[in-house]
Amino acid sequence: MPAEKKAGAAVAVVTGAARGIGLAVAERFLAEGYRVALLDIDRRTLRATEKRLGDTTRVLALECDVAAEKQVGRAVREIVRSFGRIDALVNNAGIAIFKPILDTSFAEWQRVLAVNLGGAFLCTHACAPVMMKSGRGAVVNIASISGLRASTLRVGYGTSKAAIIHLTKQYAAELGTVGIRVNCVAPGPVDTAMAKLVHSVAIRQDYYDAIPLNRYGTPQEIAAAVFFLCSDQASYINGQTLAVDGGFDALGIGLPTLRREFSPKAKMRKAAALVRSPEPD
Repeated sequence: MPAEKKAGAAVAVVTGAARGIGLAVAERFLAEGYRVALLDIDRRTLRATEKRLGDTTRVLALECDVAAEKQVGRAVREIVRSFGRIDALVNNAGIAIFKPILDTSFAEWQRVLAVNLGGAFLCTHACAPVMMKSGRGAVVNIASISGLRASTLRVGYGTSKAAIIHLTKQYAAELGTVGIRVNCVAPGPVDTAMAKLVHSVAIRQDYYDAIPLNRYGTPQEIAAAVFFLCSDQASYINGQTLAVDGGFDALGIGLPTLRREFSPKAKMRKAAALVRSPEPD
């Protein structure tokens, strides 16, 4: 059912929206009747995405580096000029530099934090005053399971995502008083084109072994969580982080062994084997 409000259909702003999770989020909002502003630094992919979506009345594609304050300001002014309002902001844009800690330069560290953390700060600061005019709104920050648990090669990425989780709480504490809810989604491994490019067969198997659901998530599953947190169904949820990770963060160690020996399926197999075994004479 279309999301209608007094000034027309509701508006969602999605950063990093040209591909992957950001695009899936944008498509979910469009399916729910929203108008959507797509922000991305990759002009070529953004234009291709805009063309594929093929909805010039409800889609506004804007090239924008979320780490550049002036670019963010211009983009938000254009969104307001075109759509007149902002109801939801999804801070999805991010970069990752996967290197050993001592091989990571300070410039690389700074760039990752500038985009992943600074981008969310700048976009929220630019969009929140627009939301305040209607007295309500929702912000969802995209963190990562790497912000909840450490992993190798992710000193900048993991730290930036952990900071996003706390930034979410800071914004929730203050913006909640003016009707703007701020929450966070922390995806686990997601089956995107980027993941397929950088995750080897061995790494994918390692993830399968560490996730109770024994698979990667999909961009659409992340988008469903994001939309829920922006919807009226989540009207009393503020300052929370939802891990959409198949149980990855909930687990300790030893899942492959536990699967073999103690899982419900293993018990069923043992019971079936006992039924089939001949009775002793």
